[in-house]
Amino acid sequence: LQAYERRFPTCPLIPMFVDSDIINEHKNEDGSIHVIERRCKLDIDAPRLLKKIAGVDYVYFIQKNSLNRRERTLHIEAHNETFSSRVIIKEHCSYTVHPDNEDWTCFEQSASLDIRSFFGFESTVEKIAMKQYTSSIKKGKEIIEYYLKQLEREGITFVPRWTPPDAHKVKCGTSQPRRPASPAINIPDSAAKETSGSKEIPNTSSSPSDATAETPDDKLDADYIKRYLGDLTPIQESCLIRLRQWLQETHKGKIPKDEHILRFLRARDFNIDKAREILCQSLTWRKQHQVDYILDTWNPPQVLQDYYAGGWHHHDKDGRPLYVLRLGQMDTKGLVRALGEEALLRYVLSINEEGLRRCEENTKVFGRPISSWTCLVDLEGLNMRHLWRPGVKALLRIIEVVEANYPETLGRLLILRAPRVFPVLWTLVSPFIDDNTRKKFLIYAGNDYQGPGGLLDYIDKEIIPDFLGGECMCEVPEGGLVPKSLYRTAEELENEDIRLWTETIYQSASVFKGAPHEVLIQIVDASSVITWDFDVCKGDIVFNIFHSKRAPQPPKKDSLGAHSITSPGGNNVQLIDKVWQLGRDYSMVESPLICKEGESVQGSHVTRWPGFYILQWKFHNMPACATTNLPRVDDVLASLQVSSHKCKVMYYTEVIGSEDFRGSMTSLESSHSGFSQLSAATTSSSQSHSSSMISR
Repeated sequence: LQAYERRFPTCPLIPMFVDSDIINEHKNEDGSIHVIERRCKLDIDAPRLLKKIAGVDYVYFIQKNSLNRRERTLHIEAHNETFSSRVIIKEHCSYTVHPDNEDWTCFEQSASLDIRSFFGFESTVEKIAMKQYTSSIKKGKEIIEYYLKQLEREGITFVPRWTPPDAHKVKCGTSQPRRPASPAINIPDSAAKETSGSKEIPNTSSSPSDATAETPDDKLDADYIKRYLGDLTPIQESCLIRLRQWLQETHKGKIPKDEHILRFLRARDFNIDKAREILCQSLTWRKQHQVDYILDTWNPPQVLQDYYAGGWHHHDKDGRPLYVLRLGQMDTKGLVRALGEEALLRYVLSINEEGLRRCEENTKVFGRPISSWTCLVDLEGLNMRHLWRPGVKALLRIIEVVEANYPETLGRLLILRAPRVFPVLWTLVSPFIDDNTRKKFLIYAGNDYQGPGGLLDYIDKEIIPDFLGGECMCEVPEGGLVPKSLYRTAEELENEDIRLWTETIYQSASVFKGAPHEVLIQIVDASSVITWDFDVCKGDIVFNIFHSKRAPQPPKKDSLGAHSITSPGGNNVQLIDKVWQLGRDYSMVESPLICKEGESVQGSHVTRWPGFYILQWKFHNMPACATTNLPRVDDVLASLQVSSHKCKVMYYTEVIGSEDFRGSMTSLESSHSGFSQLSAATTSSSQSHSSSMISR
């Protein structure tokens, strides 16, 4: 307890623990029970942009320490105060006396995490929370031992047990005055690290340092190492041999080559047990999905060949194969909607398998080991359409699969012409990327790649692609918008058992002439943010937002009634009563937005008042000719194409609470999705601004 209390009010060994204040303290009459409640200020290691979006620099936790000197127990309970309506974190720790040996202390710790919603960054927050918690567990023992040693240096080596007040007063180490926390010191990592010229001290069987003494069987041919594997220390060489021998003895099936085994060892700092675990998982995964035969048996769909803007392009100055990806010119949403997530994942796997094959070829051509490739990503044209949530989630899953099964294959990642929206995408994906991989990223904004330290440092001038100002013709597809006609319906995707994220977060609705579809959103706090994302799958519609102080009547259950229509293509719900009058019972808070068939629309609205907001998709009537009351011929033909005056939309809505949102609204303005340089017909709309005037 003496050592534990020295962690407060702040602990230099825990950098994220900034400060703490006692908000409540209680002692019973005899002093056997002491309860302290603190408010702790933490600086979480999270991306700066995520903090900006969340609107906080620090998060606060409430920690309650309950000490029972009579029972010799200390119970610690903690829960988050910040974002408690969105994220629920609970932690419980206990220190007790061992039942068989009173000189031993038992420690137990448990925690739970429940993320309800967090601005669409739920997976990112979960990664950050798990990373912080794992780090805290690893350092917990070191910190308590550090303060125990500090007490020993001060002469406090024994603290007598608590006795009731009528017994003699304690005059031991507990009477010593409290000293300020000493400055932070470097505590060595428990895992053994190999350094040049240093002695290895074996500590666990999984450490590379406990390799058996070198024998002729534990050596590889020096020329073979130099030619195919690169520089290896004797310990690293021994680890490779031992892991390969274990695979030969226990693994049934194809044994990977030394170069591939070495990738997994390097990914785990040559910890044999950890490398063996992830390698075995990967081998099982490869067998289940027939990845070894993907290049010979799987032909990418034509839509991928036409619209996936990526391909191999010569090699860099180090001899690594060069892969070029024009992400800014690629319609990620269209590809997901046309193919589904599984087809995209399989295509990325085929790219990685081709990369492994090219590394082997370049090793033979250049006469030196080449085990990784370079990726050049051009972000010219990247916009908010690329941040379509189902597409981002598909990207995160692809990253996880590649990180787990192709470690240490990325030698360098060159990100060129990064626009302002790039930090948003980086915030989403970076927590899923290994720290060693992130160190290989080089990011250039605008034309910085053309200056010193730019592209010419890594790629020969003769092979710089033409679209980057070079003279080499690049055969990578130019991408472009995937035609809506290639999109698959939810029914088709379900029948083919393709996992598409839109099946879970998007809803379908039918809109009829005289029967709009309406969604009710109740706002408790003013200045909340209502966001939407919808596609007009059929027909033309008008999108409206209304506000009312009173709740509309719930829709009737009668499927043939005026308030609710059920159809195979989606639901139709009407909330605004026929007797309601615009301007008296409800008001329009945004200008109507006309949306044509095939358009995708994303946007937001900042509420000014609490109450009930109604999002409405209404059938768009064709305007009559200006000089006559008769409809135009084109209008008649267009109306005939819409059977029974029916439209269809697929939509998703979300509300961001006012207490949590402090970010910029510019990224949430309503706009038609498109590419700035790909489609001249695609225009941005700003009919829904955060500054729009709202009438009651």
